This record gives sequence, C-alpha cells and structure tokens, in this order.
Amino acid sequence: MARIAYILLTHKDPEGIIAQAERLTAAGDYVSIHFDANANQRDFDQIRETLASNASVVFAKRRVKCGWGEWSLVEASLLAVRAAVEAFPKATHFYMLSGDCMPIKSAEYAHDFLDRDDVDYIESVDFFNSDWIKTGIREERLIFRHYFNERSQKAWFYRSMDWQRKLGLTRKVPADIQMQIGSQWWCLRRRTIEQLLQFCDRRRDVMRFFRTTWIPDETFFQTLVRHLVPEHEIRCRTLTFLMFTDYGMPVTFYNDHYDLLLSQDYIFARKISPQAKDLKARLGKLYTTRNVRFQISNEGRSLFKFLTGRGRIGRRFAPRFWERESTLGRERQLMMVTCKKWHVAKRLVDRVRQVTNMPAIEYLFNEDSTPLPDLGGIQTTLEKRTRHRRALVRMLFDYWQTDKLVLCIDPANVDLMQDFYNDKATVRLLEIDCDFTDDYLIGHARRVGLAGDRTPQETIDRLLPTIRYDVKFESDRIRDAGFKDMHRIRQSASVDENTLPLAEFLDIPVEKAREIAGTEYLFVD
Repeated sequence: MARIAYILLTHKDPEGIIAQAERLTAAGDYVSIHFDANANQRDFDQIRETLASNASVVFAKRRVKCGWGEWSLVEASLLAVRAAVEAFPKATHFYMLSGDCMPIKSAEYAHDFLDRDDVDYIESVDFFNSDWIKTGIREERLIFRHYFNERSQKAWFYRSMDWQRKLGLTRKVPADIQMQIGSQWWCLRRRTIEQLLQFCDRRRDVMRFFRTTWIPDETFFQTLVRHLVPEHEIRCRTLTFLMFTDYGMPVTFYNDHYDLLLSQDYIFARKISPQAKDLKARLGKLYTTRNVRFQISNEGRSLFKFLTGRGRIGRRFAPRFWERESTLGRERQLMMVTCKKWHVAKRLVDRVRQVTNMPAIEYLFNEDSTPLPDLGGIQTTLEKRTRHRRALVRMLFDYWQTDKLVLCIDPANVDLMQDFYNDKATVRLLEIDCDFTDDYLIGHARRVGLAGDRTPQETIDRLLPTIRYDVKFESDRIRDAGFKDMHRIRQSASVDENTLPLAEFLDIPVEKAREIAGTEYLFVD
C-alpha cells in the first residue's frame, strides 16, 4: 500500500502546521517540514517542541531564507526531500504541499489512488512551445543570470538584465536537457526522487544553471523528472486543486466551498483561507475517515469561470464593439429573434421560412456550424462574423436579393443588438419568453460544463438560483435597453395572444402569423 511522505513548505501559522502534521501522520503517512528561516524563531521552536515525540515527523536539517521566485524555494524543497528519504524508508511517494493546502479526500482514497498506477504526477510541459506563462518575461528567466528579486529589488532586477543583454552575456540551457515548466505541486514515486537526488549530486553544471534562473520552482523538478523518467510513467497533472483569477492571483477557498472541493478529481486543494476554520475542521476530519464514497464531477474550474464571468455592475466581460461597419441600407428590414432556448428560436425561424419564404438564419454569431453561403471567407469563423457583422449581414441581404432578413441572436449579445439598432435600416426585435424548469436548467448546466453527471445535488441546488437569475438578468437587460419596435411572444400565452406580436414583428398577414404561432412542437423541450 502507498505511504506518503508529505514535503511541507511553511513560513507561518505554527498551530496550523502542527495540526496538519498530526492529521497527516495519524493516517499512517509521514511529514517532512521546512520552516522558512525568515520566519519567527519562536514559531519554529513551538513546532519542533510540540512535534518532537511524533516519530513520523522530520525537519529539514537546515533552514534557508526563502524568497518568491528564487532558488531558495527549490533548495528548501530539496532539503526537506533529503530529510524524508533518509528518515522514512517505507515511504513510497513524496507529495509537495504548502501550509495553505488541505486534503479534500480521505487518506484511504489517496492511498488507493496512488496504488492504481505506477506513475509520477507532475505538470510538465515544454517551456518554449507551450503557453503556460501568461504574462511577464519568458526566455529571459533562463538566458540571463538572476541575482536580484523582481518583487523586492525591481529596479536592480531589470537593470541587471539590461546590462547582460548589452554585454552579450546570455547563456544556453544545458545541452542534454529539455526545459519544462509547470505547477510546483507534484507527487513523485520514491525511485524517481532517489534518481533526482543522485542527478543533483552528479550534475553540478545543471545545479549551477538553475541556481540563477528566475522562478525555478516552476522548472527544476518539472525538467529533471522529464529527463529521468520515461514519458509513459508520467501523468502531466497535479493532484492539488488550485485555480487562478483573471488577474493571476490564486483563488482562495472558504467555508461554503466544502461540497465543491470534495467533488473535484484531486487529493488536496490550495489555498484555504486562514479564516475558514469550519472548512479546515471538516476537511481535517475527512482525511482520517474510512469508507467514504466521493462523487467526482470535476466542474470546479468551469463553474468558477461562469460565476466570476458574470462580473460586477456592467458585466465587465461583455463584448465591446469599437468598429462600425457601413449601413445595411435604409430600405432594408432586419428582424432579430432572441431566445435562450436556441432550439425554440430555430424552430420558429424554420417555420418562418416555410410559411413566408422569407430568408431566415439561425445563431450565426453564436454557432460555428450555422449554415451560411460562401461569402468570400468573411463567414468562416465566429470572430470574423462578429468583427464584420454589418458587412456580413449586408452581404446576406445581397446574396438572397431581399429587403427582409430574419436572424437569431443570443440574449447575452445585447451590445450586438444595439449596434444593429444604430444602423439606418429598419430593425425589429422579437423576444421569445420560455419557461425554464429545474430539469432544463440542470441539463443546460451539464451541456455547458458547469456540472457533470456526478455533480452532488447540494452543488446543483446552489447553482440553480444563479443560472435562473442569469437568464432573467439577460431578459431584463434587453428590456432596460429600451429597443424600439420590440415584440414578445410567450410559451405560457395562447396562440391568439402570440399571433399579433408575430404579425407585427414579421410584417405579415395575421393568418400567416397564426399558422406560425400555432406550431404544436414550437416550445417542446
């Protein structure tokens, strides 16, 4: 059975470190602690004294002063790893943790998971050909020697790079290694760790290189594991669940995230808020509990993106249109149909085509697969269609040699609607107001990745009001925009009640509008 030696890098919260160590060792695992030499000596003394009688806890033989982005973080990791290898010969795996991490599965689950496959878990992708680095310097991390910290010595950090660049003091990556990058939260097998330590002792040139790279904790272990271990024995992922905001800051978890964390396909999570006492207590108890069944749905990241993407007032992620195409034509009529249930809008425009022979297009700004004629390439991608929206619609008028055109548009695209309303053409809008059952909204959440087949009911219950409000928000936003010539039909209304709005919207006789409104399957889910 797997036995894990946790490599715990810490710098604060002695009570939390003690609790973490006691919790992890109570389940039969081990802990090796490095406590930052920058931290309070009294805190370190408290940790050592309290854990002195715990034979499953060991401390790094030397403490180093750690700085973000510096070699010192890797050095601290290696010191703790060496202490664990020496002290715990029965440890089969070595798992990197920080003081902000907490288990989100039981020890029983973690051991079974690691026993399942004889592999290492480390995120490790090509440094130069991947897009792992989102902002900041890239190859400069490697080709220059970094002696200053960008956070605490910003001016000297960039001045040093400028001098090296001017003097031609760039360097190359050691010839026999392929530089990799990834998350610093890994879980490696014992033989991998032993190979890695032997490599460190043997290859002083590689060690010298990494000592002056920038943010080596994202490249050192990731590169050496790829160098030493066959690819089929590596799973390119971390077992620690973490997310980042659009500002590049780690997402912090609080008391109400318990159910969400348990449903993710990970063993640990970071960062847990220091104030989340209830969450820490529940997760701590969970680790030593046996016979717990976990429903893995793994929707955490998509759910976070959906919820934060709602934005503050003004919906900060809404598209903005800076370009303005030329007019569609004063004599032309553009009729936009908006509905959150796309299949209902598609049925409506299909019936419009059948009954009136009027050209009608489905969600051309929302679906790549919308059938369109060849217009010289402008229709090939959603990005092109949206960027040149007026030119595209004008070409569709010309293609069908018509002055009337119907198109579908998602309710979220209010700015797009407004842009067409600013045109000199006659523009009308029809909103289809549908009923949304809980089952439909749950299905919608699964279709867009906000939930999975195994998402706990508690998570779904919390998510449903947000999705329902989001649908209502889009409808309210359309109404608040004050569009002229706006019409509405409702699923709850009778055929007679929907006939007149349809006739006015399409500018067709009432008899034809009634034929369309009376379509039996129009609102069927």
